[in-house]
Amino acid sequence: MTTTATEPTAAGSLPGSHGFDELPRLMGLMTGDEKHGPAATSTLDALWVLYDRVLRVSPATAADPDRDRFLLSKGHGPMAYYAVLAAKGFVPADWLPGFGTYDSPLGHHPDRMLVPGVEIGSGSLGHGLPLAVGTALGLRAQGRTGPAVWVLIGDAELDEGSNHEALAFAGPAGLDRLHTLVIDNSSATHGWRGGIASRFEAAGWSAATVDGRDHRALYEAFRAPHPGRPHAVVARVEPKAPARQAAPERAA
Repeated sequence: MTTTATEPTAAGSLPGSHGFDELPRLMGLMTGDEKHGPAATSTLDALWVLYDRVLRVSPATAADPDRDRFLLSKGHGPMAYYAVLAAKGFVPADWLPGFGTYDSPLGHHPDRMLVPGVEIGSGSLGHGLPLAVGTALGLRAQGRTGPAVWVLIGDAELDEGSNHEALAFAGPAGLDRLHTLVIDNSSATHGWRGGIASRFEAAGWSAATVDGRDHRALYEAFRAPHPGRPHAVVARVEPKAPARQAAPERAA
């Protein structure tokens, strides 16, 4: 994994906070049968760069109406998300070993009523981008032009028609405070001619495709200017499962 520490952090150093190198240990505290490991590990680097260098939100400002919003649409397998929230001081690290247990606030899907810093209850795929569009519209209606809205979706979520309706609306609406991070681990059923970024560009978005493990590339893509347009970053990571091999032809 490529890390870079030269850019400024968004939330700054917090008392008791942890660094990127400690995230595997924090994730290792969460055990159980419903971990959806690849869904979590595929997001780890991108989540860290967002929370460490981009998002203007911290435990102290989690209720500030002018905070940046982050929506995790890819809500199944949230261990990386919980680890980052713990590393940044939103939740205590000693919550992590209870992940998924009956009385733990850290469920298999994040719950905004139970987990500090979580903006939406998620896990039902296809809802996050429409909710992010509504959030950006709501902030615009309130005259709040400062907060950025970020939503993380998986490439397979683009099999859901709700996402295509949302991205088709957001471009012409000029929602330039809206940002979509697509984690591409090659798990989608359908493909896109020219790649995922081309789908967003066709709808009037700014878009970039980067290595989802390269922290500097992620940071630069996250911070790229996109005046008057929403912005999408496609972060490519290792495939969720090995590519299927074609069955051998039978002898005639």
